[in-house]
Amino acid sequence: MMESKIFTSCQIGPVTLRNRVIRSAAFENMAYGNRPSEDLFNYHVAVARGGVGMTTVAYAAVSQSGLSFDGQLWMREEIIPELKRLTDAVHAEGAKASIQLGHCGNMTHRSTCGCKPVGASNGFNLYSPTFVRKLRKEEIYDLVKDFGHAVELARQAGFDCVEIHAGHGYLISQFLSPYTNHRHDEFGGSLDNRMRFMRMVIEEVMHVAGDDMGVVVKVNMHDGFRRGMQQEECIKVAQELERLGVHALVLTAGFVSKAPMEVMRGAMPLKTMTYYMDLKKFWWLKAGVLLFGRLMVPTVPYSEGYFLEDAKAFRANLKLPLIYVGGLISKEKMEEVLDAGFMGLQVARALVHDTEFVNKLQRGEITRSGCKHSNYCIGRMYTLEMKCHHCVKNLPKKLQKEIDEAERTL
Repeated sequence: MMESKIFTSCQIGPVTLRNRVIRSAAFENMAYGNRPSEDLFNYHVAVARGGVGMTTVAYAAVSQSGLSFDGQLWMREEIIPELKRLTDAVHAEGAKASIQLGHCGNMTHRSTCGCKPVGASNGFNLYSPTFVRKLRKEEIYDLVKDFGHAVELARQAGFDCVEIHAGHGYLISQFLSPYTNHRHDEFGGSLDNRMRFMRMVIEEVMHVAGDDMGVVVKVNMHDGFRRGMQQEECIKVAQELERLGVHALVLTAGFVSKAPMEVMRGAMPLKTMTYYMDLKKFWWLKAGVLLFGRLMVPTVPYSEGYFLEDAKAFRANLKLPLIYVGGLISKEKMEEVLDAGFMGLQVARALVHDTEFVNKLQRGEITRSGCKHSNYCIGRMYTLEMKCHHCVKNLPKKLQKEIDEAERTL
């Protein structure tokens, strides 16, 4: 066995993890019909068996209006037995289970969410494409209750923690960012006003979570472009979350509608993305990506631990536990992050590549993941279940060529 701080226990509020590796809430696209599937079950159980301290089921919508994908979970009573089966199996493997809760805001279409998309302000979603309307005040208060209800459902389903998504340009982030929040009421304008919706959500979540569930919040360190939130404001948001008593923060960056690859780094595999798109359903997006893909989704250089220097500024300004996420694939870099004062590590692509990644690290069989960040899994996940290219049989030659070219540039 390899001795390392990575494999020591840690605490998120009332929840003890057997080690510091958490499967991050990377979207699986395995909730067909917006409910748990056998694929979702098998993947998270395999990750738990593979040695993580906790696995996070991704991006569950707190209401139907918050759905942005057909393969995304929608929290409601009828799916609780299926989620309970998943958490029971994860616990049987010795890991804890978390679920990410959020609302996509304007990043959807009527055909997916069942209504005209809503957001902090009126606008137009280029990626759908569709017009978006501003949430009315009474709807804002209803959504706050939806977050609380989703936490209660998560408890019934056996989850140990919830992760509230307040980043990446989804609804809470849309209220926080001046790029998407143009309101002139108490929910817009000053940073304090723009934090109001987030504050209400977190107060509701903490009340419902009580003293037996961990509460983690995923929050931006910057939006990734000039007109969005910058580090100074984001630190103030993080300090407000600390004041509200959340148990840990996951520090991230990027905005899905403006700077998507700031989140994941590297190049979006556009041939892969368009190859799997349903031409009848996504003809407009497929055409747009083929014609303007590099302008719509520009490449952002990848390096391991690409958020670490930004995250250190937050570590210096906060006392609560911080969880690092962003391109971790080696034992050496993971230990560097922990030595810099971070409590936990979130990993996604390394666990898509190999669910046994953590066990193999601990046994000393490997010192780094075989993932080379071609981002095939990301290009694929917008249409099909997230999967690494080495798990796909009979991969088309043009997609293999795209993968090889991406891997050569790293």
